[in-house]
Amino acid sequence: MGGTIARVEVALGVATLTAAVIAITAAAAKINLPAPLVLMVVGIAASFVPQIPQVHLSSEVVLLGLLPPLLYAAAIRSSVVDFRAQAWVIGLLSVGLVVLTALGVGLLVHLLLPVPFAVGAAIGAVVAPPDAVAATSVARRVGLPRRIVTILEGESLFNDATAITCLRVAILAMTADVSFGRIGLAFVVAAGGGVLIGLVVAFLAVRIRAAITSPRLDNALSLLLPFAAYLPAEELRFSGLNASGVIAVVTAGLIIGHKAPVVQTARSRLSERMNWATIQFLLENAVFLLIGLQARWIISGLRDSGAGVGLIIAVCAAVFGGVIVIRLIVVAGTRLLLLRASGTGAGSWAQTAIIGWAGMRGVVTLAVAFVLPQQTPYRSVLVFAAMVVTAGSLLLQGLTLPALARRAGLHGPDPREDALQAASVLESSSRAALERLEEVRRPTDAASTLDQLRERITRRTNEMWEHLGTGSDVETPAEEYRRLRLATLAAEREEMLRIRALGQVDHEVIDDVLYTLDVEESMLMVLEDQTGEVSESEPLLTRASLEGDCDHLQQAPHVVKPSGPGVCLDCQAEGLRWVHLRLCLTCGNIGCCDSSVGKHAARHFRDTGHPVMRSFEQGEKWRWCYLDEQLG
Repeated sequence: MGGTIARVEVALGVATLTAAVIAITAAAAKINLPAPLVLMVVGIAASFVPQIPQVHLSSEVVLLGLLPPLLYAAAIRSSVVDFRAQAWVIGLLSVGLVVLTALGVGLLVHLLLPVPFAVGAAIGAVVAPPDAVAATSVARRVGLPRRIVTILEGESLFNDATAITCLRVAILAMTADVSFGRIGLAFVVAAGGGVLIGLVVAFLAVRIRAAITSPRLDNALSLLLPFAAYLPAEELRFSGLNASGVIAVVTAGLIIGHKAPVVQTARSRLSERMNWATIQFLLENAVFLLIGLQARWIISGLRDSGAGVGLIIAVCAAVFGGVIVIRLIVVAGTRLLLLRASGTGAGSWAQTAIIGWAGMRGVVTLAVAFVLPQQTPYRSVLVFAAMVVTAGSLLLQGLTLPALARRAGLHGPDPREDALQAASVLESSSRAALERLEEVRRPTDAASTLDQLRERITRRTNEMWEHLGTGSDVETPAEEYRRLRLATLAAEREEMLRIRALGQVDHEVIDDVLYTLDVEESMLMVLEDQTGEVSESEPLLTRASLEGDCDHLQQAPHVVKPSGPGVCLDCQAEGLRWVHLRLCLTCGNIGCCDSSVGKHAARHFRDTGHPVMRSFEQGEKWRWCYLDEQLG
């Protein structure tokens, strides 16, 4: 009977935690505050409510239960190409900075408390790594440039491995002498073993996925993969040292995510993306609530520490201040290397300050603090210091980072710029599709079928170009199609539900048809959301140079005087309407875009051979070369 009651209490606790996460996250969005910070504050307050049972977050639960799926969810969404481009920066921050922080904080603790330096280095390793969840949650919400987000995300994915290795070495040094050779071997085993296991798991997963066509089986395998990488790595030992499960999971996740478009079916990718987005949402937000719920029992443990209030405050202040100051000094000292390697421009102190200030700690810091042996001197004080660093960094840096980013003049990705790049990429892919269509078509293929395919391919590209126009109240063809298709989809769904209610058609057949409608509707809604983001953003006034090797873009002017009254004269003569206007940079002719019925700008190019046009929409300065099909 007692076991049944315990299981009911556990189930009730998990359900309550999930409901609290959903409610608090929704409330945080309403009041426009970062959800991680609100969840942590609510957790701290709730921990002192007598009616709420104490929640003890053990290191095993975090390191074995929460960390692998969280790391994997972030890794499969990350770019191998971007990581490779920022490898030196990520390596410097995730290895060098963690080691220096561990040593620096260790020295401060050694000077304040009567403990060996190894104990100080252990707590230094605990508080050294910024958290992957905290970094990505806050950085993306703030709207930092993508390259900075990539650096912070890459650092926080790999630095846990360095911190855990440093902690293991420090704990070993508490009871025995540790040579520099032993320390170096520990890092080699952790990194090399983790990469090896991650590569093996990724290789096997890719091979298995290539043979799987069922989305259910594929997604079931996906849920297993983070643990399949983490657990063997942690069990792999060489000379008494562990490989890094963190590196194994991140390595496997990066490769598996990179290979997904090649080995997975479209339905599997859609299902996996939704599954991991849901898992990541629940776990990462639950983590911050759980951090706060530790406050009561960690603080109560200070009574038996033997340390006075003044000493506790001094240690916490030194550790918290140390992790901030050391990071700022290291990032500033390596500024040229950081920014040159990242491609963000070596002269920007603003970006250096953002990277230095964005060092929020999270659940890993609190979890590995519990790994400290029970006989560690002043253990309760050190665990409390870890909690102060976690809560303090989230509150101080998390709340001030948006203002610092605004003051520094840094902005996140511009939706208009994203739409411009997407349109350019789709232009190239559509050209490849049309060329392949000519290769695979058969003499017996119906002309109407070929025309329909060509229309669908070009319409998708035109929809993206239409996102860029501003200042027009005219409904674009894409908007018109989306409005009408959503209405007809709703009618189809209503009819399918009516047929389902009759019970005369198999349920699986109805489900399959409804699924196809849902996929089409979701695609239309994604386009609608993208259009909304573009329309709400600032005008696209400038762009980084994209001319590359296109001589026409390099030689063409950025502006010429229009040859007419600023309208498409051909449309007026033919009684047609236009969507967006384009300006020929050779003669100043104004013609309508390819989404317009007349397509007079493209016709002008074919008639005259003038290669470069520019958008004639308000606030836009992008150019396009018809010959090389390249942006500038």
